Amino acid sequence: MITYSQNVWIFFVLLFGIIVVPGMDMFFVMTNSLTGGRMRGLSATSGVMAGGVFHTLFGAFFVGVITKLAPSLITVILFAGAAYMAWIGVTLVRSSITVDDLGNRSSASQWLAFRQGFMTCVLNPKAYVFVLAVYPVFIQPRFGPVWSQALVMGVLTAFTQLGIYGGLALLAAKSRDLLISNPTVTIWIGRVAGIVFIGVAALTVWHALSH
Repeated sequence: MITYSQNVWIFFVLLFGIIVVPGMDMFFVMTNSLTGGRMRGLSATSGVMAGGVFHTLFGAFFVGVITKLAPSLITVILFAGAAYMAWIGVTLVRSSITVDDLGNRSSASQWLAFRQGFMTCVLNPKAYVFVLAVYPVFIQPRFGPVWSQALVMGVLTAFTQLGIYGGLALLAAKSRDLLISNPTVTIWIGRVAGIVFIGVAALTVWHALSH
């Protein structure tokens, strides 16, 4: 039986894998930092972090409602989530993700970068699919109240986004070439993240069958 500490660590590994792979949020932060400087890049990062908090609240609410109203749906969701994560994993392993030349954007204030970062994260449809697939797996009644588990997951999400996106914002502000001159690195990051997704999918199936 997996302990709560192990559950949190597995969630963190999966979270790190999905955040570190180049995507819409990362490209938005990099673009703002490349075209508007360090502070604008960090403002965009803060907006994305706020969006991550929103997704955490959404995930906690979803799991809480399902657990109370239709607990039998959790098993169905676990299998659906496992299939989704396995599909993402295979896709990442087979793909060649690279960070391309992002081009220029018009100047904008730091507040605008924050607001756009928040909306970019909140309106990302893949984020909702991720939350619906992953949160029912890691938020479990035997680990305590939903709100306390969601709080831990939200803090982990925010700090992971800050570390990855904030670090990229600083790097992008200093040198554009550091981010686009070595595509091999991002290709392997994507493949490693894909292996993580497949592993967690297998663990999810095991968890569903053991109930």
